[in-house]
Amino acid sequence: MFDELTGGSLGNSGSALKITATSNLSLPLVITVNGVIAVIFNGVRVKTSAVLHNSCTISSSATSVIYVLLKNSVTHSTQICIITKLSNSGVELSNSPKNPNWDLQFYISHFTVLLPWKHRIHIYNIYRYRIYNFGTEMAPIAFLAKSRPFVRLQNFKSISTFIHLQQEAQLAEPPVHAPPLPPNPASGSPRYNENWRNPTSAYSAGDGALIPVGLGFLQHTQGARIQMLSQSLDSQSLMNQFADWMTSQRWEDMKQLFEFWIRSLDVNGKPNKPDVNLYNHYLRANLMIGSSAGELLDVVAQMDDYGILPNTASYNLVLKAMQKAGETVAAEKLIERMIQTGKEYKESLPDEESYDLIIVMLLSKNQIDAALKYIDLTLKSGYMLSMKAFVDCVQSCVSNGRLETLVSIIERCKKMDQNKSLCPPWRVCNYIADIAMQSDNGELTYYALEFMAKWIAQGERARPPVLLAADEGLVVSAIGTAGRIGHSKLLDGSWAVLKRSLRQKKLPNPESYLGKIYAHANLGNLQKAFSTLHEFETAYGNSSQEDADDLFSPFYSLNPLVMACSKNGFATLDSVYYQLENLSHANPPYKSVAALNCVILGCANIWDVDRAYQTFNAIDSSFGLTPNVHSYNALIYAFGKLSKRDEAVKVFEHFVGLGLKPNSTTYTLLIDAHLIKRDPKAALSVVDEMIHAGYEPSKKLLKKIRRRCVREMDYDSDAKVESFARQLKIRLGTESRRDVLFNLQYVTDYA
Repeated sequence: MFDELTGGSLGNSGSALKITATSNLSLPLVITVNGVIAVIFNGVRVKTSAVLHNSCTISSSATSVIYVLLKNSVTHSTQICIITKLSNSGVELSNSPKNPNWDLQFYISHFTVLLPWKHRIHIYNIYRYRIYNFGTEMAPIAFLAKSRPFVRLQNFKSISTFIHLQQEAQLAEPPVHAPPLPPNPASGSPRYNENWRNPTSAYSAGDGALIPVGLGFLQHTQGARIQMLSQSLDSQSLMNQFADWMTSQRWEDMKQLFEFWIRSLDVNGKPNKPDVNLYNHYLRANLMIGSSAGELLDVVAQMDDYGILPNTASYNLVLKAMQKAGETVAAEKLIERMIQTGKEYKESLPDEESYDLIIVMLLSKNQIDAALKYIDLTLKSGYMLSMKAFVDCVQSCVSNGRLETLVSIIERCKKMDQNKSLCPPWRVCNYIADIAMQSDNGELTYYALEFMAKWIAQGERARPPVLLAADEGLVVSAIGTAGRIGHSKLLDGSWAVLKRSLRQKKLPNPESYLGKIYAHANLGNLQKAFSTLHEFETAYGNSSQEDADDLFSPFYSLNPLVMACSKNGFATLDSVYYQLENLSHANPPYKSVAALNCVILGCANIWDVDRAYQTFNAIDSSFGLTPNVHSYNALIYAFGKLSKRDEAVKVFEHFVGLGLKPNSTTYTLLIDAHLIKRDPKAALSVVDEMIHAGYEPSKKLLKKIRRRCVREMDYDSDAKVESFARQLKIRLGTESRRDVLFNLQYVTDYA
């Protein structure tokens, strides 16, 4: 209960008033007597100067509390506190700041006004104080109401509560100047009519609340908070706010804030005018929330209303929406528009991202010709292809058989500093090499191996190292392709990749050496071919006898080298022989029986048995080496080819007498020598020796013997051939087609 207060304590009326309240004594009470407002706090009256035109009683509720909004006049920062004590000497606040120059606004919430006509409504009284050093001076109270004023105050200035006008309650001052005219609609925002003519159309208190949205200390909806925020930001502050929200991906809030801000007025009362960067943030927010490409194009079209020209970033955001939707036709038209616009406004020209978006989009739709057009424009403009665009281009070209086009793109990229580092993934490199070798495309195979070499080097530099290695079978195929198409650069690159992959921890397989010999021989580079043969002998010369017979046989593994030596007749053979002879006197000397065997067989191929015999003798006399079985086989072949069977038989008997063991090639060559002399019985005797020696004649050899038996009408020998075939379980088949030609009956009836 409050005690009686004398009239002198409330005004000049001199009458006494007894006030009774049921509220907590610690809460403030606002009363009026004869139009004078008084604030009672803990039974102590606070001096007031506001006067009501009509008397009414204001009573407090049990939940009343005084909220205080502090605003620093220097830093413009704010802080909310609660009044803990209100008296003639000043106020005391909870959590009050320690530095001076703060404006204090405190609000008495939720009072009930009893009007004479007994109609009760809710109003909110706002009291504003100016406090220096917190509690030294208190200014008069200004009274505001949410709805139309029910009372008139003397010497009082009303403050509007519309949010977007950015106004605060001020001390009552006499007006000095007339209010300014509204901004010129012709020079303002396209939203002028919405802003000025009907300012409340775009805004509302939200959710039907009775509390004005300007009271920031109360709870509001998200839209209302963004609306309040939009009125306090200029263009630079809005950019900073967008940057902050982008990190937290508040795309919906960004979109809504921009839409509120563009309809608001700035501090000068003029409509806010965005620039292209703000619009780009707005476009990005629309893109991230899933807006279609058409909606983004509408936003771009709105830029013209503000005299803004879209730049490359604006169009790129639209291209991203088109890429998501797969709208290739619209994307191509947009790129063409950017190119045409860029002739006058350079900021609109397509950049790397623009071309990358359209290239990836077209390649995903398998429109390779259109994609190649924009790849060409990218390279001509000096831009860098993205890794995804490059990989997609490689895969599309390979899948569609456009290998030459792919080679030209790779070559152009290698000539540019910003694109020379492009490299497809390891798996794609292997795929490119495989397809290129199937098509005998040496250049593309070389580039695929070059990409693999880059991956190997990059893996070795990594920490921890990643040791990649090219498949040796793939490299051997590449070497064979190089020899087949005569691509020396591919041969050198393939061998380098193989050596890099093995890392000197393992020798290349014999097939790798033989492939390199074949390639050099086909390229006509006999010097490098024999040099590779020397490496091959060094690596595998000490192998077992059976393996050596196959590895260094001039009839099989080294036959490409033999063919290369005899290609130009005796001139090439003599050149090779003299080089081998010179190398035998070098330091260190190089002496090779396998190389001389190739020369002997080459002489036999050109039907020059004399050179073959001289070279055979030079193995021992000039080079100090011992002929092996391949040397004797080459000499037997030379004699047999010229129908010198007896000399061939003598050579066979000679090396058998030396203790050398004939191989299957020896018996085959001796059989051929007998067949050339049309002696199938002698050939069959050699076959019998061959079987007893542990070798099995081939089907081809038995058919050759049978054919000779038929032609010589030696049916006993033919039956013996059939017996050998049954014994060896070889199906010889019939020679009906050959017999037709052999049994032709020539008559003169049609002569």
